[in-house]
Amino acid sequence: MEEKTIKLKDSFIAIFVIGIVLLIILPVSTKLLDILLIINIAASLIIILIAMYVKSPLELTSFPTIILIATLFRLALNISSTTLILGSNGNAGDVIKTFGDFVIQGNPVVGLIIFMIIMIIQLVVITKGSERISEVSARFTLDSMPGKQMAIDADLNAGLIDEKQAKQRREDIQREADFYGSMDGASKFVKGDAIAGIVITFINLLGGIIIGVVIGKQSFGQAVNVYTLASVGDGLVSQIPALLISTASGIILSRKASSDTLNREIVSQLTSQAIVLFIGGAALILMMFIPGLPKIPLMVVGSFLLILGYRIYSDQNKPVPVTAPAAALPKVEEYDITEYIFTDPIVVEFGYSLVQLIDKKQGGKLLDRLVMIRRQTVVEWGVILPKIRVKDNHTLMPNQYSIKVKGFNVASGEILPDYYLAMTSDEHAGEIDGIETTEPTYGIPAYWIRPDALDKAEMQGYTVVDAVSVIATHISKIITDYSYELVGLEEVKELVEALQKRYPALVENVVPEIITLRTLQKVLCNLLEEGVKIKNLPKILEILGDYGRTVADADELTEFVRQGIKKEICSNFIHDDQIDLLVINPELEQRLTDTLVTRDKPDGKFLRHDEIKQFIQNANEQFNSASDLGYSPVLVTTPVLRSYLKGLLKQNRCDIDVLSVLEIDEMCDIKIVGNINI
Repeated sequence: MEEKTIKLKDSFIAIFVIGIVLLIILPVSTKLLDILLIINIAASLIIILIAMYVKSPLELTSFPTIILIATLFRLALNISSTTLILGSNGNAGDVIKTFGDFVIQGNPVVGLIIFMIIMIIQLVVITKGSERISEVSARFTLDSMPGKQMAIDADLNAGLIDEKQAKQRREDIQREADFYGSMDGASKFVKGDAIAGIVITFINLLGGIIIGVVIGKQSFGQAVNVYTLASVGDGLVSQIPALLISTASGIILSRKASSDTLNREIVSQLTSQAIVLFIGGAALILMMFIPGLPKIPLMVVGSFLLILGYRIYSDQNKPVPVTAPAAALPKVEEYDITEYIFTDPIVVEFGYSLVQLIDKKQGGKLLDRLVMIRRQTVVEWGVILPKIRVKDNHTLMPNQYSIKVKGFNVASGEILPDYYLAMTSDEHAGEIDGIETTEPTYGIPAYWIRPDALDKAEMQGYTVVDAVSVIATHISKIITDYSYELVGLEEVKELVEALQKRYPALVENVVPEIITLRTLQKVLCNLLEEGVKIKNLPKILEILGDYGRTVADADELTEFVRQGIKKEICSNFIHDDQIDLLVINPELEQRLTDTLVTRDKPDGKFLRHDEIKQFIQNANEQFNSASDLGYSPVLVTTPVLRSYLKGLLKQNRCDIDVLSVLEIDEMCDIKIVGNINI
């Protein structure tokens, strides 16, 4: 039964359109025409009421199609009524006769004049206005699409929204553009319908008079009375629903997205200012002293406005009752003093001029951005971060901020909250007026510019971001760089508990059966320290389960994990479909191995201190040379040396990534771009 109901709903519009076509072709009786005319009026009333109660035009995206179908239905009714008027001596049913009698009231000339006034209002005022609104809305909606798309991309990149929300917003923009474009075309249907209504009315009138005089042998006056009544009634029955739908079209097009219905919006906005009602009421009361004007209506309406204004003023200034408990003693605020013992994992401190960026009451958006940064870190890196604490610090400069990790200041910057930061990597970019500065995250030369110079800077090729985005980018970079210090046992425990919900057998067999939570934390921190994402935690646990019984050292386990997730690691170093490698001279590599293996033995063979220093210097030179040629080099060595060389280079501030030969995926193309020797 339910399936039949669903199929009937799906087929209703198709059946209705076919019925309209048949209505054009087949003759109908006066009784059936009365029913169809009443259905037409009821449908128009429903459409205009829906237009008043929707909160956004996108809630009625089928409105252009509704206009088309409603116009076709009215024209079909016009054809049927014309057939009856001209073929039945002006008898087209009770509905048309009643509308004609109501307007004409025994005087055909007055009736025609009133009908023409209604048609002019429909054609010139309502239809023309709706058509103009649809044209402007369609043009501005299409012109604003690129800017809206860029805004969505900016919010997505900044972490304000996720991919699902971005997709939904893009779909809404596309639907909005399609809607206004369709409404631009649908407005032509309404205009054409109004013109057709005038033409059909005069055809009925002239044709009916001719038929009545020539064929029906009626007198000219009698024919005019009969066919004017029928023609005007038919025109009104047709054009009043058209007028309602035209008005609904104007309402839909003139509204923007809102949180309330049209009725509530209009009432609340028109009655929001009591002083306006006082002035209007007083003006009407004063107009009573103008000779000739009716005093009672002026007094009634003016008094009503004054009373309404007083009621609104009283409601707006009504004191809020404050109830206090009887004989309540002042309560001493209690706090936990142990909160001051521990150091927050990550803290962002602000000078007093930047407090507005974190205070939501002042429109600050930074707190929401921090929430999105934590969420983005989980999505991209698989890391659950502790909460980021923000606070003011009176010892900082007014426009300065600092970022602390585990109590130590790791980064700081200075921004101008009411300015925008303009950056460019193009040396030939045009000059702009602004305050020279350096972007705090990556050290890029930049300018602080005023909001009115924003468009000019973007046209000259500058990337422009607001102050909140500058701070958020810096915090995000620090979190990525120091994630290995922020992931503690509590965070790892939370990760494992989340993983257990999806992989219960894996977690139960590995943690703590094979490896402890502490060992897992060390391995994850080792990976994060070298920029390896831990999002593929199930794979990491499987590898640890394979080697955890025989290998106890966390550093060795880390090497096995790196070899097991080599595809993920190699993907970070693929450029132009290949990995650019720096290799070590085989003889030098053997001596480095001997140095590592025999360094704790008295008779061990190892490189002298000056030779190690020379190796580091040559490695740095080879790296810079390859980088200058456009390569993205990474040092490759044996599994035994990888960890040792990475630590050695890091101690000497050489930012060179090191891979072992077992970490290079066999499906990746490689190219040797440098050879290190001493």
